[in-house]
Amino acid sequence: MDRAVRLLLEVFDQAYKAPAWHGTPLKGTLRGVSARDALWRPGRGGHCIWDLVLHTAYWKCMVRRRLLRDAEIAFPRAGRNWFDPPRPAHDAAWKRDRALLDEQHRLLRRAIAGLRASDLARRGSHSRWPIKAEVYGIASHDLYHAGQIQILKRLMRK
Repeated sequence: MDRAVRLLLEVFDQAYKAPAWHGTPLKGTLRGVSARDALWRPGRGGHCIWDLVLHTAYWKCMVRRRLLRDAEIAFPRAGRNWFDPPRPAHDAAWKRDRALLDEQHRLLRRAIAGLRASDLARRGSHSRWPIKAEVYGIASHDLYHAGQIQILKRLMRK
């Protein structure tokens, strides 16, 4: 595997699940969060943790679609970008949606691992960004929402 692709994979994994100097990665922020906690909102119109899990899973899917230039790749939920938690929202549904996030991470990781150095400067389908920016961007997206989740957890316990 090319060194540049390997570095992208490290950044991608570090933002999601690997130990990192910056703090808790996205998957780690979900440890110990119950379905009830995941539904807590800071106020009217604010996002809950469950919203953020589905949102980050969706964007991992969309980046994979761009990287692979495969219009057939679709998120397994109707809609786009922001999704309402399922009704009824219970522990089994919460476990299923966390597994969906893991699956979307795994599938995107496989797509990134299949890249060649020459692919990194090209644009993904329907994107103005080169592939390397898409990968850095999705890692940054995970970290951004990991921070939001940490804040939500603190707010709900006040």
